[in-house]
Amino acid sequence: MSPILLFSFVLGYFILLLGVSIYTARNATNESFFIGNRNSNWMLVAFGMIGTSLSGVTFVSVPGTVGNFTGGDFTGFRYFQVVIGYIFGYVVIAYVLIPLYYKLNLTSIYHYLDQRFGKESYKTGALFFIISRTFGATARLFLVINVLQIFILDQMGVPFMVTAALILLMILLYTFKGGVKTIVYTDTLQTTFMLLGLVICLFYILSKMDLSLFQAMSDMSARGLTKIFDTDVNSKSFFLKHIIGGAVIAIAMTGLDQEMMQKNISVSNVKDSQKNIMTFTATLVVVNLLFLILGGLLYLFMSNQGAAYEGKQFLFSGKNIIGDDLFPTVSLFHLPPSIGIIFIIALISALFPSADGALTALTSSFCIDILGIQRNASMDEEQQKRTRRIVHISFAFVFLACIMVFKWIDNKSIINIILDLAGYTYGPLLGLFFFGILTKRKLGGGYGVTGVCLLAPTLCYILAKNAATWLQGYQIGFEMLLINGLLTFAGLWLISNKVD
Repeated sequence: MSPILLFSFVLGYFILLLGVSIYTARNATNESFFIGNRNSNWMLVAFGMIGTSLSGVTFVSVPGTVGNFTGGDFTGFRYFQVVIGYIFGYVVIAYVLIPLYYKLNLTSIYHYLDQRFGKESYKTGALFFIISRTFGATARLFLVINVLQIFILDQMGVPFMVTAALILLMILLYTFKGGVKTIVYTDTLQTTFMLLGLVICLFYILSKMDLSLFQAMSDMSARGLTKIFDTDVNSKSFFLKHIIGGAVIAIAMTGLDQEMMQKNISVSNVKDSQKNIMTFTATLVVVNLLFLILGGLLYLFMSNQGAAYEGKQFLFSGKNIIGDDLFPTVSLFHLPPSIGIIFIIALISALFPSADGALTALTSSFCIDILGIQRNASMDEEQQKRTRRIVHISFAFVFLACIMVFKWIDNKSIINIILDLAGYTYGPLLGLFFFGILTKRKLGGGYGVTGVCLLAPTLCYILAKNAATWLQGYQIGFEMLLINGLLTFAGLWLISNKVD
């Protein structure tokens, strides 16, 4: 298929998004940018959040993990253990965190830390969000840009850095004015395209292999591709580790994340916001299961085409197509051009929601939490808008730098990098928020809170590197986030004071 034809669809899709942004950003103010004037439709927010949460990582990396080897066995559907954990985490978000945010009438959720503990905790929490979301968003962005680069732009002679800069410019243009007000609508559009792409690809491959879904699941099961629960306590994917880790990941990466909560608190009232979270949860479970089934189908399909395992590699014509390379390879080289086009549209639909919301949320957090433009009486609306735009552009350059770092690392399964990073960067946020919610203790001034929040992930890194030696083969998996949060909680307890 012509790379120029495929790239024309990328540009056409961007023009569509730009048109939506121009329409929705009419008469936009700073309040529109930050919280959508608190009148977003909860159903649109719930649906759009699916695209933000799934991103290109779920679209490409989750299907690719199914046929990976872990400890001499296929990874299979073990990721679904994490998804089960998500359910428990989202219940906590809906019925503990959401009511708290509405009660305090927050624009930035990190204002809670300011009201509860003071400026140092507030700034520290916001800073950890900025670090966490920057790395997480750029890792997701890198994955999709890298797919576009390998399968389209390399054939056109376009360097990777130029591709990354062009994609970021597109995102910058359609989020520049409207912010959250625009993103609620663009994310809904993009989630629709992404899910349509998933369903079409899944059923086309079933048709191509002349299998029913039941027959395909039976074939996958016979090959060991559908295993969900890992009962090896020492394994990184032991089911309790994944379920607990999934719950904590959901709380931290959604409930304590300004990007995700920025959309939720743009809904007019608590009950609608809770409906949003629970609707989103139910849909997310089903969609993740479909991605795992698709992953099993892709491995079956390529095995029938002659691909075979050699060690931990899955080789076809001498090329290793395991992990993140599998879905793009099948869609663009082994299926009809129409399916390849659908894949590209779905892929970029997964790309933009994970990046546009992050860019907007980081801009909001930096302006509100670090620069304090809303509390600065000397700045009028136009001065605030000018500052916001400078910050917005600056974060686009930060994104570009981080993407180039991930290009240098170039891992075959980016989802593992994202979840590992989350364990280190979201842990202090988890500890800070729940220290405030679960205790009545006070934190003093100075840099004690910042020190604790830096020390906890450092100790976690040392523990992760030595756990197998110190703990008789035990490997730390996604429970790292919980350990990090507990260490932060313990450190905050030590430097806190009782309320008189």
